[in-house]
Amino acid sequence: MRNLVRELSSQRRQRQLTYLMEIGLIGMLFVGIERGNGGIVINTGVALIVTQLPPLLERDYEIPMDPRLTLWITAAVFLHAFGTVGLPGATVTLYSQIWWWDHMTHALSASLVAGAGYATVRALHEHADGIHFPRRFVAVFILLFVLAFGVLWEILEFAIALAAQALGTRAVLTQYGLEDTMLDFVFNSMGAIVVALWGGAYLADVSGAIRERLEARAD
Repeated sequence: MRNLVRELSSQRRQRQLTYLMEIGLIGMLFVGIERGNGGIVINTGVALIVTQLPPLLERDYEIPMDPRLTLWITAAVFLHAFGTVGLPGATVTLYSQIWWWDHMTHALSASLVAGAGYATVRALHEHADGIHFPRRFVAVFILLFVLAFGVLWEILEFAIALAAQALGTRAVLTQYGLEDTMLDFVFNSMGAIVVALWGGAYLADVSGAIRERLEARAD
């Protein structure tokens, strides 16, 4: 177990895992094309676009994205896309087969949203002399920010389901009922709380880069 933790903490291993998941996403994209499944194609296509955000932010905006953050982002979108494809030979997706898969991906996605909110708020806090955000306020803000984003996401899922029903096509995103939606909010909150508690240890460099860009614009 210790050897596994040591391996995963290695930046080289983190980069390798990220590359493997990106290759996996490309493979899943071709699976969707071969099956003629628009849901898989769209979900894996969007996931591949998201995986290109870290190098884009680092190259064009000089925002440091260390291998841990890149792996975090890639894992979140990879697991979501993998859930829409399912295991080889299976007739159902992991979202349908494993009850907690949807909640796990919601928690991971919510942690990404929370991370973006945390880095931005901390950058504003450090940049503007007249702005002071107490730690409790930051935690509450992150939670509310994630919950608001979750509401918008559920509305999007509902709208897509209605549109697919009206057009007679398969929905790209699926809703599983009110109880599932409430559980999604619970797991979204868990992802936000994790970032509120430990975000400072992993997002300080990102916040610093955002602050520097704000200061450069102010000058």
